[in-house]
Amino acid sequence: MVSTLFVTLFVLGATTGASRWQPDVHRLDVFGYLWLLAAALPLMVRRRFPLTVFLVVAALTWAYYWISGYPGGPAVFLPTIALFTLTQRQGPVRAGIAGGSLMLVGFVVYLATGGEIFLDARAGLFVVWIVAVVGIGTAVRNQVTAVRASRERAVEHQGRMAEQERLRIARDVHDVVAHSLAMINVQAGVAAHVADRRPEQAKEALLNIKEASASALKDLRATLAVLRSGEDRAPAPSLRQMSELFEHARATGLVVRVEGSPGELPAPTDGAAYRILQESLTNVVRHANQPKNVQVRFDRREGFFELVVTDDGMGAAEPKLGNGLRGMGERAAALGGKVLARPVEGGFEVRAELPLQEGDS
Repeated sequence: MVSTLFVTLFVLGATTGASRWQPDVHRLDVFGYLWLLAAALPLMVRRRFPLTVFLVVAALTWAYYWISGYPGGPAVFLPTIALFTLTQRQGPVRAGIAGGSLMLVGFVVYLATGGEIFLDARAGLFVVWIVAVVGIGTAVRNQVTAVRASRERAVEHQGRMAEQERLRIARDVHDVVAHSLAMINVQAGVAAHVADRRPEQAKEALLNIKEASASALKDLRATLAVLRSGEDRAPAPSLRQMSELFEHARATGLVVRVEGSPGELPAPTDGAAYRILQESLTNVVRHANQPKNVQVRFDRREGFFELVVTDDGMGAAEPKLGNGLRGMGERAAALGGKVLARPVEGGFEVRAELPLQEGDS
């Protein structure tokens, strides 16, 4: 609205000034000013009705120049703005057709009212004017579209990254809580079972509970700090800490044997392997039927790091897909690896293959 008012005042003022150097034309009177106002005011709604506004403004401006006898001036800015807006809103094809059609109709009306056929610079000027305005409008339209698409892609990317971060934190919370609670549950059962007969063993179980709960609280506080601050301050899990997992498993009565060594791993692979190992040991404690032994094997082959966790629980069956198995699969798939969990002869096995090169997918 402000831009329309500014353009209207400019056209009225400039036309009034130009009339002083055009002695052979009618001086602007009230009707002349109203004519120019009638051509300018529709621009206020040009974004809502771009085609209609262009046709009205262009027709009134053409009539002002060719019929009214009033002095010339910068009234051509009015249809220029309308055609530019039409191009931006509805595209160059409709704008070009509208401009060409209006020029053709105006030429026919001009001839019908007694005008002479002319092929001078004025005819070419109309064509150049339409092509220039539509061309500039198209360029601006394409630029605006590109900027909008770029912003939408950026917003979509941020949303996708935020969703991935939420899933990562959810998996971390699940792994920490599930592992710690499973160990605490087993140790609490041991303490309750031997409290009267073997108080020393009950005390040891309670100390294990204290240690497991303290470790879980520490990890949870660090993980939840990410949600509060938005900064990546969560603990970085690593197989360098796997001895703690083995100690927790052994505290439940399991015999844990380790074959091979993980060695140095890329940080994403290292973190995913730690969480998969943690969840695998948790599942042995929670779901295996009277397991006694767990074997953990590390290996490398053909650009992949292999982690295998096997237990000797009795009557192992095909697992149901829960949060734990789903989380392991998501961690591996995010890196371009895979996880296979299945019953094997004499127990149950989790086999994870993770890429050794960062960025593999």
